Amino acid sequence: MAGLYDTLVSVFDDSSAMMLAVLVFLAVAVLAFGLMAALHARGAVKRRTGGIATNTGEGDANEQRSLRYSSLKAVQRVLDYTTKHYSVSDVGDAKVLRRRMTQAGIFDQRAVGFFFFARTMLAVALAFCAFAFLPMVLNQSLSVFWLSVIVAAIVGYVAPSMYIDRRIAVRRNEHRSGFPDFMDLLVVCADSGLSMEAAMERVGRELGDTYPSLCANIHMTNLEIRAGRTMTDALEHFGDRLGLEEARSFATLIQQSAELGSSITEALRVYSDDMRHKRLSRAEEKAYSLPAKLSLPMMICIFPVLFVVILLPVFVRLYTGHY
Repeated sequence: MAGLYDTLVSVFDDSSAMMLAVLVFLAVAVLAFGLMAALHARGAVKRRTGGIATNTGEGDANEQRSLRYSSLKAVQRVLDYTTKHYSVSDVGDAKVLRRRMTQAGIFDQRAVGFFFFARTMLAVALAFCAFAFLPMVLNQSLSVFWLSVIVAAIVGYVAPSMYIDRRIAVRRNEHRSGFPDFMDLLVVCADSGLSMEAAMERVGRELGDTYPSLCANIHMTNLEIRAGRTMTDALEHFGDRLGLEEARSFATLIQQSAELGSSITEALRVYSDDMRHKRLSRAEEKAYSLPAKLSLPMMICIFPVLFVVILLPVFVRLYTGHY
């Protein structure tokens, strides 16, 4: 350390300009770092101030003048008007559509408005795409062109309904598969001394991983009961949401057991056995119908290959004359 100090002293003693350069460098470095720190702090303050101003209304005022905000506002008004129009009519197609939306797992109050808006916009969009792009791809006559545009509009009009039907079918299959397990667990909980409300809540927790849609409907039924709705009404709504005759029969069973004063546990046990027999019957029905369903693929895919393998050598011998 002393040797290094002596070396530096000798260097700086030899050249006073070197000392001045080092001092200037240190001063400039300190000044630059100070300015950078000040600018960084000021930028952070500006960002925080800008966020506060956006939350307090200045940003909202700028956003309200944007085209995106105006478009979203117009779409929201259309959806609100459509929802209001179809919410006041509780008869006919609107009521059936609301029930289908519920069975499909769409519980939003604006679902009907979204459905009609999506159906109209999709029909217009597909018709416009066919009108704009078909002449670039295909050379066709005028009648075929307009027929293609009409078909595209019909497809766009029907596609949302097909999507809803598909969701209902998938969820109904899940409900039908999980309902016997639901009844078995309900019987076990009833035998252990739990009330119907506590048993349904416990079964809903147990079936959450295997049947999430059924679990969600059970949870909604528990919430309705907690909100003050009677067990009979809650189970009727439960059956309507599932869309199964077994669920509606279950609601009727609980209602009749409560009215007649019979044992709900025994009724549940008998009904659970019936559900297991029905599930076994459906499995046997699918197994017995499998040969009939396989006949067409076998006739189309397997039998022609067998005919070719069997008859081709004979045909070759006949054609070449070596028979």
